[in-house]
Amino acid sequence: MKHTRVAITALMVVCAAAFAAVYPTMAVNQAAPTFAKDIAPIMFEHCASCHRPGEIAPMSLMNYKEVRPWARAIREKVASRDMPPWHADPQHGEWANDRRMSQAKIDTIVKWVDAGAREGDPKDLPPAPKFAEGWQIGEPDQIFYMPEEYTVPADGSVPYIYFTVPTNFTEDKYVTALEARAGDLSVVHHIVIYVREPAGGPRPKRQDIGTGLLGALSPGMTPFMAKPGTAKLIRAGSNIVFQMHYTPSGKVTKDRSMVGLKFSKSPVEQVITTTAAYDMRFAIPPNASNFEVRAVSVIDEDTEIVSFSPHMHLRGKSFVYRAIYPDGRSEVLLSVPNYDFNWQVYYYPKKPLRVPKGTRIEGIAHFDNSTKNALNPDPNREVRFGEQTWEEMMNGFYDYTTHIKDLNKPEAAGGTGGNR
Repeated sequence: MKHTRVAITALMVVCAAAFAAVYPTMAVNQAAPTFAKDIAPIMFEHCASCHRPGEIAPMSLMNYKEVRPWARAIREKVASRDMPPWHADPQHGEWANDRRMSQAKIDTIVKWVDAGAREGDPKDLPPAPKFAEGWQIGEPDQIFYMPEEYTVPADGSVPYIYFTVPTNFTEDKYVTALEARAGDLSVVHHIVIYVREPAGGPRPKRQDIGTGLLGALSPGMTPFMAKPGTAKLIRAGSNIVFQMHYTPSGKVTKDRSMVGLKFSKSPVEQVITTTAAYDMRFAIPPNASNFEVRAVSVIDEDTEIVSFSPHMHLRGKSFVYRAIYPDGRSEVLLSVPNYDFNWQVYYYPKKPLRVPKGTRIEGIAHFDNSTKNALNPDPNREVRFGEQTWEEMMNGFYDYTTHIKDLNKPEAAGGTGGNR
């Protein structure tokens, strides 16, 4: 009997080994994550705002059928932290819109793909998030369109085109969210929306590069959304100006872009204004791999900074915002060590950054005009400031707040930031 039990045990071990050899992943798969239970919630939280029909991402990832063909690519991009896109150095600042995925979620996606990317039980699937069709900010309160279609030629370069649209506002409006949308993304490189106030209104003391800037659509840019109690101001009688940058796509194309606005439904205490630390006089030498450009914007009154948005073109390499306080202290507010032209991002501090009058906001940009830069149009030419993508810009945009009660004081009419 003893020998029989030993034989049976040995046989079971042999059978188990044979089973494992034939079906090596079955036991693993039983415990592996599934799309319905584990992956869909991650997709909905981190990916769906862009990866859905009609949005800027190249494919929709709203269900298993859409996700499964891209499983290995998703694994690669998530594991390398290329997606979700986020370029701020975590050593400096904490950000309300930090897109980074936790390591636990990354590990779950990797495990799911490695185990065969199973769908799982559809009953485990959470409800898909609901979005206003065509809008990341939700349904706008008002939409302004370009006054007419513009015909983009099949090839060549197109200088910036400007379209002016009257708001016909009879009272001041406070904008809590803004989203510019291209009529045809195949030819719209970017849209910048400006406000031009009526004659007789408060005039800026100096015309900085951010003067009157309301919002924009650039590659990968998230829409403007203000925190409660803050908003951007459009004065009664103002016009909205579309600055359109078109890039021909190889065929004649028509575009009529738009901008959607949402207005405050509750009292606004602070108005958000845009300014920048910028330079328009630089010259990047040929084949320079780490050329530095610095610019400074001076804070003219005690205020709070609520967002940053560095802007460069194809040779942009890195960007740092540094505050130099009146007492001599300095602090890095935001560092973007690997700037990516395809992701123009607003960085919102978790808490507004209080900066006293006299603070200098320094923008420090580095450019790669060498052959090391795969996006470089021509490493053998000197590059200067210009509007086209094969030229360059050095704009350290940032948004700051002004209290409503101080808004109409003469010293406030010019804004807080002054470029030096």
